[in-house]
Amino acid sequence: MTGRTIMIVEDDSEIRSLLSDFLTREGFTTVCAEDGAAMDRALAQARPDLVVLDIMLPGEDGLSICRRLRATSTLPILMLTAKADDIDRIVGLEIGADDYLPKPFNPRELLARIRAILRRSEPVPVAGVAATRRVIFGNLVADLHGRAVLASNGRTVDLTSAEFDLLACFLERPKRVLSRDQLLDWTRGRNADPFDRTIDVSVSRLRRKLVDAEPQLADAIKTVRNGGYLFAIDVRALPSGGAV
Repeated sequence: MTGRTIMIVEDDSEIRSLLSDFLTREGFTTVCAEDGAAMDRALAQARPDLVVLDIMLPGEDGLSICRRLRATSTLPILMLTAKADDIDRIVGLEIGADDYLPKPFNPRELLARIRAILRRSEPVPVAGVAATRRVIFGNLVADLHGRAVLASNGRTVDLTSAEFDLLACFLERPKRVLSRDQLLDWTRGRNADPFDRTIDVSVSRLRRKLVDAEPQLADAIKTVRNGGYLFAIDVRALPSGGAV
């Protein structure tokens, strides 16, 4: 996990310096930017593995930057927010952030969340095509090792790492009711807040992307009242070398 590059976009110079020093001690390379313009200049020079993005920035705010980044890349994004209101967290996840952390926070929790996101977003090395785990649902093919979903027209369905984690939970447990707590635990780890309702936002976003790719999947993820969610369609393994 060390050797990765983390970009810190934070206008508070003291916090920016503290985070950079802390992550450097943990074996990461850091790139710092005080606002969106500085971030753009840094991205033109280097490709980080993850962006820690403050929501309250001068000029273009973090939500706008997140939306802009997500429109052109799947670069993992961890948002920082000083606001206690859940609306910023929900909006951040809605527009594509992989996780969020409210200020003030323990640097160790930030480190744990960064590592968790990087683990989730890292493709699993495989010996060859025969070793991949590929499944079909509807007319989509998901490569659970390569972390990619292909539509019937050959195009890749653009999912964030968090959205793919959620889809994988459903594909590995089709036609079972999965509670919100289970989904939070499997996708965000033991540090997830048990009262966090943003899993509903993530499910809604995943639903929308699946339907955009294949309209027949409109009822694929069903909401179970007082239960959670259920992936209601068949999932079958795709043999090595198989095609839809």
